[in-house]
This record gives sequence, C-alpha cells and structure tokens, in this order.
Amino acid sequence: MISTTSVVKRHGALVAVDDVTVDIGTGLTAIIGPNGAGKSTLLAAIGRLIGTDGGAITIDGRDVATTRSREIARRLAILRQDNHLAIRLSVEDLVAYGRFPHGGSGRSPQDRVHVESAIELLDLQAVRTRFLDELSGGQRQRAFVAMALAQDTDHLLLDEPLNNLDPRHGVTLMKLMRRLASERDMTIVVVLHDINVAARYADDIVAMRDGAVVHHGPVDEVITAERLEALYDTPAHVAELDGRRVVLWE
Repeated sequence: MISTTSVVKRHGALVAVDDVTVDIGTGLTAIIGPNGAGKSTLLAAIGRLIGTDGGAITIDGRDVATTRSREIARRLAILRQDNHLAIRLSVEDLVAYGRFPHGGSGRSPQDRVHVESAIELLDLQAVRTRFLDELSGGQRQRAFVAMALAQDTDHLLLDEPLNNLDPRHGVTLMKLMRRLASERDMTIVVVLHDINVAARYADDIVAMRDGAVVHHGPVDEVITAERLEALYDTPAHVAELDGRRVVLWE
C-alpha cells in the first residue's frame, strides 16, 4: 500500500503538489491530468527522488523520508521519464543494476534468475550484449523497465513508460504490467498522457489538476465525458467498445 497524507511540494512560488492525500493499493493505477498537473512530481516524491515540503508518504507503513534507502529500494522501484547514465553499459549490465538493493552484483544464481526473467519479459534477448548508446529510444526504454523489474519489488512506479515505444511494444508493456499486478499482487503506478491506454489497462485512475487530486476511483467512475472535459478544458465524448471506455476528443 502506498499512502500519502497532505503532501505538499513547492518549486519556488509554484505549488507543484498541493495537499495530496491518496491511498493506492494493489493493482494497476494510472495517474492522468494535463501538463503541469503535478503527476510526475507526485510520483518522484513517492519514490523519494525528491523531498517534500509537507505531509507524509508511507510504503507498507514505512515512512519514505526516514526509512533506510536500501530498505525502500527492496520494496519500491521507480522509472523516471529521463533516464541518462554517465557510463557506457550493455543492456545486460544495466538490468543487473536492479539487483543492487538486494546486496547482489547481478551475477549470483539468484540475481541471474531475476535478470534473465526481466530481459525475456521485455523482449531484449537480441540486444542484451549491445551498449545502450547503440540502441533505439524504444529499446533503451525497455532496458530501463527491465532494470526496474529485476529489482523484484512489490511496488513499481513508471513515469510515462510508453515514451519512444512503437504500438506493438507499448501494448506488450501495458499487458505485462496488468499481468504482473494480477499474478504477483503488485502495486503498479503509471503516469500516462494517453487516456485511452489508461482506460484500457488500469484498475484505478488518479486524476490530477493544478497539483491536486480531483478524482480517484475505478475507470468507469473517472473516465466520463463530464469529468474529462473539466479536467482538460476540452470537449470529450466517451463511448463503450468491447466493455471498455474509449475517449474521443472533439
């Protein structure tokens, strides 16, 4: 369980996250909202990539601000939008980095099980020995997702993971997230701009605007024309297709 209580984050005079209280349980949760809504900032605060200016965040009851980094990293993995490394690594070496919170080098028998599984799940076998700077943007993105999966945590945070992915790999990734959330009882939180992807794959939706959570609930409750129009200031039509909500912007 991820819980935030009255969380505030400021960037100078700008309040990026404004008094956010939300509980996120097992399953796949999508965070949506217009640019500048505070989605990525909230995710970064939960993952302890940035500090907060007020409130509290807990992971399974452990305070993110005071719990040891390695203990948090054994429970939560996070993938940012901008992933850059100052050193030249192969795909396999990058994925093995996910094992460090568990005290492994990525080379022990137990580490190898998780590394090999992540490489296979993200369809990276053919490029496993290539360096990251030799890959396409989509291949690099999948390599970083594989590193997060190799960390073998119960909580996974992904900020715009579909960036640079073609439709086939984007669909494959979201299906994988759904399967992992179900089969492993994981809590997976994904920041998404594509509302139809959120509606298709998420269990719950957190809708943010101006740093605040304005709606939080199942897809059918949040993905409505009225709520989306108010959220994005854009006319929307919501239809049903094969039992799923589909959004058409007008």
